[in-house]
Amino acid sequence: MPNIKSQIKRDAKNKAQQAKNKAEKSAMKTALKKFDAAVAAGDKDAAATTYKVAVSAVDRAAGKNLIHKNNAAHKKSALDKKLNTLA
Repeated sequence: MPNIKSQIKRDAKNKAQQAKNKAEKSAMKTALKKFDAAVAAGDKDAAATTYKVAVSAVDRAAGKNLIHKNNAAHKKSALDKKLNTLA
């Protein structure tokens, strides 16, 4: 346990930010899984709507530096390829 007041405050802030980051990254992963499920089911309409949500989640995560911008580009490219296989 820290003894210094500023370190106690910093620990509390770090824990709160870590929880936010974890929730955002988890939401991104959930969106990606929903898209994969829609593609696996072969449902074009559901895939198109979940595609928009997934791309938005990936962009949001990259904007907040939760994932690297190249990783985001790689994920979005993979999403595009999967969506195009349905067309």
